[in-house]
Amino acid sequence: MKGVRIYKEKCNAEDATDKSLPYSAYLVEYKVDGVSCFDIALTGKEADLFDYYYDLYKKDFVKFTQTEGRSNPKLWNDPNQPTPPKKGRKK
Repeated sequence: MKGVRIYKEKCNAEDATDKSLPYSAYLVEYKVDGVSCFDIALTGKEADLFDYYYDLYKKDFVKFTQTEGRSNPKLWNDPNQPTPPKKGRKK
């Protein structure tokens, strides 16, 4: 879905205490076969996040809360994605 990016799937709830995450990151709780699972998702709008997870899990969706992230989302570099090569200087 547009506007929602999954950063970590099926992680621990303690991963949300990482202060290096952007402030637009949310810890999402949902249930699979009665067991609570957690994702860390990045989004610009909470409504998009709710729509995405509710469409996936319906009644097994529990809640989402903001992580402890402090970084500006525009300046944050995802450590899981390779950095793009720098372009050479034009002459």
